[in-house]
Amino acid sequence: MFAPVEPAEGKQDYAAALTQLRAFVAQKEMESNTRLPSERELCESLGVSRGELRKALAILESEGQVWRHVGKGTFVGQRPLEDIGDVTALTSQTNPSEVMRARLLIEPAICREAALNATSTDILEMRLCLVRAREAHTWRQYENWDNRFHRSIVQGARNNLLVGLFDTLNAVRRAVVWGRLRPNNNAPEPSHHSFAEHDAIVAAIETRDIEKAGSAMQTHLMSVERKLRAGD
Repeated sequence: MFAPVEPAEGKQDYAAALTQLRAFVAQKEMESNTRLPSERELCESLGVSRGELRKALAILESEGQVWRHVGKGTFVGQRPLEDIGDVTALTSQTNPSEVMRARLLIEPAICREAALNATSTDILEMRLCLVRAREAHTWRQYENWDNRFHRSIVQGARNNLLVGLFDTLNAVRRAVVWGRLRPNNNAPEPSHHSFAEHDAIVAAIETRDIEKAGSAMQTHLMSVERKLRAGD
C-alpha cells in the first residue's frame, strides 16, 4: 500500500519493465479485480527478469493500479475494501456528508505537500489522468481516472503515512459515495466542472505554488460537495 522508495542506483534496471507492464495492462483494458497472468508468464511475455518484474509491480501497486494477495496473485485496480483493513465499521457509521468534510480537511493539505515534493514523474501521471478522464466514454471510466488522479496527488506528496491515510479515506468514500454510480452509457459533458478544476490543481503543483495548490483543491472539493448535495 505504501510507496516504495526508489533508489537512484539501479532504478534503470526496472524502468523498461515498468513501461512494458503499464502498456500490457492498458492494452488489455482489464476490468478492476481481473487477475494478471502469473509472474512466470508475465516475464516471458514482457521479456524481463523476475526481479525487474517484481520492482515494476511494486510501483504499480504503490500507485493503486494493481493489488497483490499472497497465494492468489496480482489483480488490476485498487485493493477491495476487505483487503485494505477493517473499514466496514467506518462505512456503517458515516455518510457522504462526513466523507466530504474529511476530504475538505485532508486533501488540500496533501495537495500543498505535493506542490512541495512532487517529481516530474508524479506530474506526468497527473497529466495522464487529466487526458484519460476527458477521453472517458462512461461515468465509470471517468470515476476510475478521477480516483487515480487524486491518488497521484497523494503519491506526489511523498509521505507514506499520508498515502495510508488517503487509502483508508478513499476506501470509505468508495463504499459510501460510489454506491450511486451513473449509467455506463453516459459520460461527463466536456463542460463538466472537474476538468478545469483538475487543470488548475496540476498547474499549481507544477509551478510549486503551495497555497494556490491547496486553494485549488479546496475549490474543487467544494464543487463536488455541492453537486453531491444536489444529486447531480
